[in-house]
Amino acid sequence: MLDPSVREYGSWGRYPRVRHRAVVPISWRNEIPDLAALPGSLLPYGYGRSYGDSCLNEGGTLLDVSGLNRFIHFDEETGVLRCEAGVRLDQILAAFVPRGWFLPVTPGTKFVSVGGAIANDIHGKNHHVAGTFGRHVLRFELVRSSGERLICSPEENADLFRATIGGLGLTGLIIWAEIRLKPITNAFIAEEQIRFESLDEFLALSAESADRYEYIVSWIDCFVGGGRYVRGHFMRGNHDPSPVRPNRLPEPKLRLAVPVDLPSKLLNTWTVRAFNTVYYHRQRARCVRKVIPYEPFFYPLDTIHTWNRMYGRRGFLQYQCVVPFDGDNAAIKEILDRIRRSGQGSFLTVFKTFGDVPSPGMLSFPRPGITLALDFPLQGPETLRLLDDLDAVVRESAGALYPAKDARMSAESFRASFPRWEEFARYVDPKFSSSFWRRVTSEDGQSR
Repeated sequence: MLDPSVREYGSWGRYPRVRHRAVVPISWRNEIPDLAALPGSLLPYGYGRSYGDSCLNEGGTLLDVSGLNRFIHFDEETGVLRCEAGVRLDQILAAFVPRGWFLPVTPGTKFVSVGGAIANDIHGKNHHVAGTFGRHVLRFELVRSSGERLICSPEENADLFRATIGGLGLTGLIIWAEIRLKPITNAFIAEEQIRFESLDEFLALSAESADRYEYIVSWIDCFVGGGRYVRGHFMRGNHDPSPVRPNRLPEPKLRLAVPVDLPSKLLNTWTVRAFNTVYYHRQRARCVRKVIPYEPFFYPLDTIHTWNRMYGRRGFLQYQCVVPFDGDNAAIKEILDRIRRSGQGSFLTVFKTFGDVPSPGMLSFPRPGITLALDFPLQGPETLRLLDDLDAVVRESAGALYPAKDARMSAESFRASFPRWEEFARYVDPKFSSSFWRRVTSEDGQSR
């Protein structure tokens, strides 16, 4: 077994910090250990880019799949890639963008595994046209603790296929998967950035853009208040169609890093307000059009390694919710008002709308509505109380919280967000568990 001290097995938010009984490396598809004989409960672990405790298994064993990092087969005609579950998205981009292929769906970081992308049924800036990652998964091999090795697809072991997509690694160990890539002409994105002044303007831009732009996302300043609620930058783009531009990018420049934990008090109401004001006004024109490489469009934070250290040793909580569209969008207005009044706003605030493309998984998070994602420095009970208050608004609106971003939602909030959770629970492998799953399914499950 691998000594856990060799590598930090935590989450990206660095909260909660837990101790695992053991870490078992999985490096070869044909040499899977006897899972039933391993100590305690089991949970697959890739690169720890989930923000909360869905990738943690306190007191149990982690199955480190980062050694399963090989391509198996690629069909140049169809774009179907078979690869091992520990392959990172950045490996796929590096190998296949120069060959004219791109990920069908990608989150805001490329340092996640294919297995993790399936387990969290990740979404991106193109949900309104492409849906979630799971919609582009054709099949995968799943190893259960009983020793069974099952091929799962929409036609074969279909219920287990749907349970595993968005199933948070609880149905067994994914060994390899087949996904369908999408063709592109070059490695660039034709982007527009538009400054907007209010929630109404954001919603109008979203509706106007949905039919013409594949990728849509916004950064917002949620300290504005008043009748405007927010202001921000609306970003929309498409893959550039020019055959003249290259499909191979130059080697990246030296990337930045945060080498040490910054003082936790550095991020406070005043510094966040100041940053938001400067960032909002950095673009003088209302609309700026440009053609840029795909990396800064999709992965701006990946240029700063270990950026999570900006929040200090105590870590941070990312909060992502979705609330349904309604006539006056009262729920999202109430959420924005409560955040502003708390003084705990975030400088990394993402705002976008989900489309009505159905997700395949039983626990998939995206659904039609407005989704908001914020990073809150962990300031103790006051931060937790604020997020509990926001949860109540989400529940009342029949919205949902995102497990991949969560470290503290209550069992009540989880069950309200995912009404199919009991159906899903029938497919959980009896040997597999996680800190998240035990928390949200316990009878007295409360937020931390």
